[in-house]
Amino acid sequence: MAMAERMSLGCAIMALGLALAGCAAIEEHDTGQKEQLLAAAGFQIRPADSPAKLTDLERLPQHSLVRHERDGEAVWLYADATDCKCLYSGDQGNYDEFEKLRIQQRIADQEEMAAAMNQQAAMNWEMWAPW
Repeated sequence: MAMAERMSLGCAIMALGLALAGCAAIEEHDTGQKEQLLAAAGFQIRPADSPAKLTDLERLPQHSLVRHERDGEAVWLYADATDCKCLYSGDQGNYDEFEKLRIQQRIADQEEMAAAMNQQAAMNWEMWAPW
């Protein structure tokens, strides 16, 4: 393999690694934000404080809210076997509050993005010329 091909392959592998690392960082941020909203909505945090609990926790779908029926009532579970090693559990009222908070968070994020775009649009770029 020629030196140029090896460098090109190396650059491609490095770019892929950086892209995957970026995706992991975004997912970690989203997970942390979701767990903050779950706690704010009143979900109970139950630590997997034994090997048996951690094994059981790992069997559940990870980082997503799942509805279960228990004694005829809706129970919402969110498993995180990788970061907090815990299970969030809540009832329908907690889930409804979580959805409300999630919508409020989306609106706040959109307003923040719009404000940043407006601020950038108002910038007098010509004053800073030449580029």
